[in-house]
Order: sequence, then C-alpha cells, then structure tokens
Amino acid sequence: MSIHPERGFYVYRDMIRQDIRPNPQSSSFVTKSCIRSSSLFRGLQIHARIFRDGHHSDTLLLTTLIDFYSSTGNSNNARKVFDEMPQRDTIAWNVLISCYTRNNRTRDALHLFDTMQSQEHKCKPDDVTCLLTLQACSNLCMLEFGERVHEYIKHHGYNQSLNLCNSLVSMYSKCGDLKKAYEVFKDIPNKDVVSWTSMISGFASSGYGQEAINVFKEMVKTGIPPDEQTFTALLSGCSHSGLINEARFIFDQMEKQFNVIPNIHHYGCIVDLMGRVGLLEDAYNLIISMNCTPDATIWRTLLGSCKLHSHFDLGERVINHLIELKGQEAGDYILLLNIYHSIGNFEKVMEIRKLMKEKGIQTTPSASTIEIKGEIHEFRVDDTLHLRISEVYEKLDEIEKQLKIGGYVEEIGGKGRYHSEKLAMAFGVLVTPPRTKLRVAKDLRICVDCHNFAKVFSGVYDREVVIRDRMRFHHFREGPLKEVKLGGVDLMDLELEDPRSSSTLQHMDFMDQPSELLSEIFSSLRV
Repeated sequence: MSIHPERGFYVYRDMIRQDIRPNPQSSSFVTKSCIRSSSLFRGLQIHARIFRDGHHSDTLLLTTLIDFYSSTGNSNNARKVFDEMPQRDTIAWNVLISCYTRNNRTRDALHLFDTMQSQEHKCKPDDVTCLLTLQACSNLCMLEFGERVHEYIKHHGYNQSLNLCNSLVSMYSKCGDLKKAYEVFKDIPNKDVVSWTSMISGFASSGYGQEAINVFKEMVKTGIPPDEQTFTALLSGCSHSGLINEARFIFDQMEKQFNVIPNIHHYGCIVDLMGRVGLLEDAYNLIISMNCTPDATIWRTLLGSCKLHSHFDLGERVINHLIELKGQEAGDYILLLNIYHSIGNFEKVMEIRKLMKEKGIQTTPSASTIEIKGEIHEFRVDDTLHLRISEVYEKLDEIEKQLKIGGYVEEIGGKGRYHSEKLAMAFGVLVTPPRTKLRVAKDLRICVDCHNFAKVFSGVYDREVVIRDRMRFHHFREGPLKEVKLGGVDLMDLELEDPRSSSTLQHMDFMDQPSELLSEIFSSLRV
C-alpha cells in the first residue's frame, strides 16, 4: 500500500472535477485512504458524496464507512451508518463490534453478539465475530459470557482455529480461570509462540512465576523460539513472584541465547522487581544505563516503589524526570504526597497539595466491575448511580462490621471506605448465594487497604475472591492464600516469596526435568 494515502483523495477529487462520477468501489478505496491518513474532514466529504451519488445501499461501501468512523473515534456516527444499512451481513456486524471494542464501549460490543443472532436479525456470528467478542470478554473480565462464546465456538466447529484457541487461553487467563485456560492450551495440536506466550502470561499475571518459567522451559524444548512478548510475560511473572535471581539470569540470557534485544518493557519488569525487593538505587541506575530512552511509565514504576519503601529523596528525583518528559500525572503527585505523609513530613505534604491545586491537577475516579449472570455492573468510588446503590451501601456497612470483628483495620483514615472494589464485592454478596466466587475487575491498581479488606473478607464470608487490577490478579481464599487446581495438581501461592530464598538457575539449556508441581501437566503438553 502507498505510504502517501492522502494522494488517493486527491485523485478522487480530480476525478469529480472532470465530471467522472465515482462508483461504489472508487468511493470505498478513497474512504480507506482517509482511514490510513486519519483524515476526518475528508471522510465526511466522501460520506456526503456517497449519499449524493445514491450509493447508500451498497453494503460493502457502508461497511468501509463504519470502519472509517471507528478509526476516528466516532462510534456514534458508525452506529448511525450501521442502522441505516438496508442489509447487514456478518462483516458489517464484525466491523461495528470492533468499533465498540476499539472505542472502549466493550459492553455494547458484547450486546451486539446476542443482538445479531436474535429473531429480528438472524445473522450468524463467524470466527472473526467470536475472536472480537472474546477480546471484549477479556477486557471486562466477563467469564460467563466468554464461556458462552466458547460453547458457540465448539458447536459451530471453530475450535480448530489456532487464533480462536489462543484467544480462549488469553480470555480465561485474563478472567482468572487458569484451569480452563490450561484445558484449552493443552488441547491445541500445533501450538505457536502466541499459544505458549498466552499461557506463560496467564501464570505470570496470577502470581505463578515459577510455573511461568517451567512452561517457558517446555516451550523451548518443543523448538518454538520465544519472542519479545514471551520474555515480557516471563519477566513479569518473576516480578510478581519476587524471583529476583531468576529474572536477572533470564534477562541476561535473552540476547545471548535467544537473540532478543531487551526493550523498555523488559527493563520495566526488572525495575518493578528491584523496586519490590527494595533495590531502589539499583533500579534507578539500571534505568539510567538502559540501551533505550526511559519513558514515563518506567519512571512511574520506580516512583511506586519509592512510595512502598518511603524513599522520598529518590521519589523527588523520579518526579523531576517525569517533569522533564512532561509525563507527570495526578497519580504521581499522590504517590509522592503519600511518601512524605508516611515519614511525617507534613510541610512537604501541604506543599504538594498546594502545587496540585495551582496546576489544577485532579485525580480520575477509579471504576470496578463485577459480572452477575452475564450482566456487568459498574461501580465508582462513592457511587450514587447504580440502581441498587442504597442496598449496596447498607450491605457494605454490615460487611465492614463483621470484618472488624475478624481483625480488619482500615489503613487510610476512612478515605477508602467506599472504594469501587468494596462496593462491587458488597453487591456480589447482596445478589449471589453464599460461597459464590466473586470476580472483580478494576481499572487502576488496588490500594493496600482494599487488598487487606478482600483478604479478611474471603475468610470471614467463606468466599473465593479474584480481583484483577491494572497490573495483575489478586486471589483470595480464606485469607492470603489462593488455590488453583490444574490437571489434579494443587497450586498454593503465598502473597510474595522471599527473594533471598529464591534459587538461582545454573544454566539455560532447559533440558532439566520440570518441577514435580507441573510434571503431570507437562506430560500432556508434548506435541
């Protein structure tokens, strides 16, 4: 394709000036050029011309027009074009589902999967529809809906599609159901690098760093070369599990043995891990010495560690780097404010608050969702919009009284009493039978107070709780332990391993036997 897509528009314009009437095909091509050049104004002109020329019944052309509005973030206009189509095929439905997913209207995307099959429309989803819908389920942590899509895939014979199988592994992993993710994974006949990386990522995000390493070893045995994403998932797993020695060795071997040059994401995982175990100056020096330019995200990762360990001197240095990059956000100042608050430097606390007020810096309220019987319920901090919010607050007050008897102590002075994840858990207790597993998805990182709340809650109410925040999964079963059964094997994971007790890998030939923990699992993996 041309590296100058705007030239297509100029040819189209010259054609009209010469009184040559465009046909649906030429209009479709020029609309695609507007998609590639991200030109909203030109696309609007073409849309007007399409109706002027009487081509508003051409399904293929209008589908391209929907894609155009999707690419420019105009999902409402995309829906208007869709609704005005006299006939809608599966491709048109797929483009609209993709549009909603791309523009953060995930629940609307999932609704379309059911709507297109209704008696009114009678349109059959294809493998692309299922792929897009699984991605939407992953985004919202909608396990029940994802299971329904999985049944549709099996019923219609799409379960041999490698892309769909990989998406199923990813969906189940991102919804916190590692058992089902592994069931799909082990049945994939010809696993590719995406298959293995998805499974490694699943273990990693749920805190099973050693299991992620073992799956990686088995991947290498099968002859599948790892890529950048594989190492990102692997190092992330090491970070979540505190495997500092393993992570350093893997990072060292990436380029030497696998010809994968570390990128900013790999460095970010190592910085996060160093920060977790208190090696803050080492993490800072690593950032300074990277072979790529540090971005705001990696500095923000280190800033979070400064808050964890109350290292205010380094925190100030990190903020200065963020200011240089013009990448500072409200959350960065909140982290620095908390650092000073934790060491009792209230003069600095007031100084930062004054600075935030002068700059007009405001925090973005977080949101949490919980799926109940296939329907998503969203809550925000101090929520007032949910239809049953008064009942939710009443239930949360009741829960809090029970948890205090169980040993829960609120850590942030009442400010986190009505955080969104607490409201979601309270709603779950309100509308589900006892012992029902609760799955909550949060768009920001969970705070320490809510983490402790969930830990005590799971024991007092005998509920298994899975909370997926922006960084990882947090599993709670009767307190701090979590249990997952895979292939008859029980995996018990503590909150964080002591990195000083972590064994060091002596070599990277990956021919040693897998751990006893996963020996049964690996016996079914070999292809």
